[in-house]
Amino acid sequence: MSGSHRATTYPSYEPIPEPVYGVPQQPYGAGEPYQQPVRQDHYGEYGQLPQAPDGYFEAYEQPFQPSQPYAAGPDPLVAPEPVYAPGPAYDVEPVYAPESVYDAEPVYAFEPEPVRQPTPPPVGARAAARGHRRKAKKKRHGKAVMAGTALLVAATAGWYTVGQDDAKPVAATADGPGPEGVSTPDQPAPAARAAADRQTQPPAADRSQVRSDGSVAAIPGLGADFVAKIPAETTQVVLASGQDKNGNKNAVTLWTRTPEGRWLAGETWQGHNGNNGWTADHNEGDLRSPIGVFALTDAGGRKADPGSKLPYDKDPSFVVSGTGFFGDQLAGSFDYVVAINYNRVPGNSPLDPRRPMGAKKGGGIWIHVDHDGPTHGCVSIPEDKMAELIRTLDPAAHPVIVMGDATSLSV
Repeated sequence: MSGSHRATTYPSYEPIPEPVYGVPQQPYGAGEPYQQPVRQDHYGEYGQLPQAPDGYFEAYEQPFQPSQPYAAGPDPLVAPEPVYAPGPAYDVEPVYAPESVYDAEPVYAFEPEPVRQPTPPPVGARAAARGHRRKAKKKRHGKAVMAGTALLVAATAGWYTVGQDDAKPVAATADGPGPEGVSTPDQPAPAARAAADRQTQPPAADRSQVRSDGSVAAIPGLGADFVAKIPAETTQVVLASGQDKNGNKNAVTLWTRTPEGRWLAGETWQGHNGNNGWTADHNEGDLRSPIGVFALTDAGGRKADPGSKLPYDKDPSFVVSGTGFFGDQLAGSFDYVVAINYNRVPGNSPLDPRRPMGAKKGGGIWIHVDHDGPTHGCVSIPEDKMAELIRTLDPAAHPVIVMGDATSLSV
């Protein structure tokens, strides 16, 4: 084709005419309403619907009827819903009665099992020996013995110095304000120790002498000699009675004389006395409590007056420390004291060192707070009972103490 080309000639464009259908259309005029064509229900010769005169189809060979306005009522084209007959009514559920309450189960009583009594031990010499056998107390040694040795030297001289560092020094015998119960080589014999361990009980009164008010004609356990030594004006008697002359435990009872001359017993308290027991001839350092009837006129102590009717001397010098014969603590023993008028000047503080019968006969014998052990010669009772005794003793009653072992007091 070298440098040349062919000219292509195209035919002129003509639009394709629309196909003409066999149904003639009647043009509408301006402003004319649209008319629904009607059909005929029969066909022509060639299966074509014949045309109506107005060019529209006539349906069902009926003339055209204009539409009627909608009338209320059921829609003829919609099948009405069926009306169902009401079903059978169901029975109401029955109301059940509440269940019956069952009776409570009976409580059966059971018989208690019989208490079996223990079988008594066989009686015999060996069984009796086992029953009375006691475990010996262990002796305590150590610092108390060393301290006791030093104090024993002072005891042989007949005095101790007691009191606080800032208090006035007071010279007194070992029986009174001195540190009591210091271990010494002079220990009681085993038989005396066993007797002291027995529980001490006050003498029992003769039931034939006891009235309905509990009074008795005479204080039980006192013989004629001791009854005669009680002053006639005395209506308060403190009885300190031990079961054994070599024992260091006793029972203390406060007796009160009635206007009729009979005696009423108060509470009985357990106490201690001298480590070696009792003596009718007391001497300095024998570690025995004197036997006799002694007046009670003065009281005192480290603590404040608990309500004493007797003259009361509160003094910080009423102090003691260390341990007793069996390791018992002595602190607080002199918190409350009542002076026993043995070899002392009545009407003075219990700390008064004067000894009318001489230093050899000892002194400083008191009723004081118990330290759970024997004393050098004093009588001791529990602290609360000590305070009660101080409140009870009355100078107007001329109180006295009757003290000694039961055998000696019964004479």
